[in-house]
Amino acid sequence: MNTEALVKKLETEISNFQSDVDVTEYGIVQSIGDGIARVSGLTQCKASEMIEFENGTVGVALNLEEDTVGIIVLGDYLAVKEGDKAKRTGKILSIPVGDAIMGRVVNPLAEAIDGKGDIAADVDQLIERVAPGVMTREPVSVPMQTGIKVIDALVPIGRGQRELIIGDRQTGKTALAVDTIINQKGQNMKCVYVAIGQKKSKVMRVVQKLEEAGAMEYTTVVLAGASDPSSLQYIAPYAGVAIAEYFLDKGEDVLVIYDDLTKHAAAYREISLLLRRPPGREAYPGDVFYLHSRLLERACRLNEENGGGSITALPVIETQGGDVSAYIPTNVISITDGQIFLEAGLFNKGIRPAINVGLSVSRVGGSAQTKAMKKTAGPMKLALAQYRELESFAQFGSDLDPQTKKTLDHGAKSVELLKQKQYSPIVMPKQVASIYALNNGMLEGIEKSDVAKWEEGFYSFLDASKSSLLESLAKGWGDDVQAELKQAIVEYNDTFKG
Repeated sequence: MNTEALVKKLETEISNFQSDVDVTEYGIVQSIGDGIARVSGLTQCKASEMIEFENGTVGVALNLEEDTVGIIVLGDYLAVKEGDKAKRTGKILSIPVGDAIMGRVVNPLAEAIDGKGDIAADVDQLIERVAPGVMTREPVSVPMQTGIKVIDALVPIGRGQRELIIGDRQTGKTALAVDTIINQKGQNMKCVYVAIGQKKSKVMRVVQKLEEAGAMEYTTVVLAGASDPSSLQYIAPYAGVAIAEYFLDKGEDVLVIYDDLTKHAAAYREISLLLRRPPGREAYPGDVFYLHSRLLERACRLNEENGGGSITALPVIETQGGDVSAYIPTNVISITDGQIFLEAGLFNKGIRPAINVGLSVSRVGGSAQTKAMKKTAGPMKLALAQYRELESFAQFGSDLDPQTKKTLDHGAKSVELLKQKQYSPIVMPKQVASIYALNNGMLEGIEKSDVAKWEEGFYSFLDASKSSLLESLAKGWGDDVQAELKQAIVEYNDTFKG
C-alpha cells in the first residue's frame, strides 16, 4: 500500500472514530444481613433503582441515606458478601411481560418456576406505576360474574371494582377466589392470581384445580412462597398488577387476586424494621396505608378513549378471631369499594360459602348487575334481613303466629338455596331462575332438606329442555321472559313432587 493510500485510510478512520465513554457508578457493600445490604459510594442512586451485585444477584434501592443506600436483595442474599462491588443499572424496577405469560407460574421477577422453559417477553413493565387519573376512568357498570350465587345476587362485583374478601383462616377465602377464576371461562377475562407468603404445596393444589377446570389458559400465577425472602413477598402484588396493566393497555379486562395482603404488610414491616425505619402502630411503618392504597388504586375501568380495558381487584385479608377493626383490615376496608365478610361460625354450621350477608357490602356492584338479577335479588335481600331479625327472637318463643313461621321458613330456604359446592360456579341465568322460584313462593311445598336436590334437578331440567329460556334470561328481563320462566318452574315442580 503506498503512502498516499495509507494517509487517506488513516484520515477516514480518524473521521469515523467515536469515543463512547461508558460510565458506570460502583459502590461497595458495607454490611449484609437478613436480605438487606448497605452500600456506600452510590451517590447518584435513585429510589426503586435496580442494583446489580458482583455475583449477578439483583437488589432494589429502598433507603437513600447520606452515606449509604439501603438495598433489599431480590433472591439469595447469602451469596452477597461485605466488600463486594454493587453497580447501578440505571433502570427502575421492572419485569419482562408478554402474551406468553398467560398459563404460567412465575416468581415476582416474572421468571418461570413451573419447569416449562423461559417465557418470551414483549415489553419491560414497571412494577410501580401511577394509577390512572379520574378523567381517564369510567363508572363501574359491567358485571363481573363470580358464579357464586350469594355474591352475584347480594354483593355483586363490577369490572373495575375493588372488593375485599375478609375472614379468619380456614373460612374459604381462597376457595371464593379460585371459583371466581374458574367462572371467567368464556367471559373474555384474563386472570392473575398472586400468592403471597403461602405454602407452595397449597398454591400448587390451586394451580392443579385451575388446570383441571381449564382455567390456566387465561390465568397467570405469581408466587412468592412462605420460604421466599420478604423482599420477593413485598414486590409480588406489584408484579401481579404490572402483568395486569400490560393487558389493560391492550384494552382487555383483567381480574387480579392478592392472596393475601396481611402477609404482604407483615413482609413490608419486616423490611422496614431491618432498614431501621421508625415503627408506628403495631410496629408497622408509617406508610403502610400507602403501601396498599397505591396498589389497589391501580384497579380501574378506563373509558373508550383510553382503551376501555379494566382491572378488577379482589384483595384478601386474614383476620384474627373475626376482628375487622384491627389495623390492616380497617386500612384495606377504607381503600376498597366493599367487602365480603366470611365468618367461622357460619362455616362450622355448614353454611358454605360462609358469607355474612349482613356485614358484607358492595358499594358499586348494584349498578353493575344485569336487569334480571337486580329484579330478582331485591326481594331476597329483604327476606334474609327479616329472617336474621326473627331468627334470634324465635329461639325464645315456641308459639309463633303463621306469618312469622312463614317468614322463618322462607328465610331458612333462602339460606339453603345460597349454599354452594366448591369448584362449581353457576351461570347467571340459572341463578336468576332459582332465586325467582324462591321469591315467588314456588318452593313452599318442598322441605328445607330437599332444596339442594330440587336446585340440582332444576338446573339439569333447564339445560335439557329450556336452553332458549336461559339465553333469554342472559339477554334481558321482560313480562314474556317472566311468564316463560314461571311456566318452566311449574312444569319442573310437577315432575319433582310427582
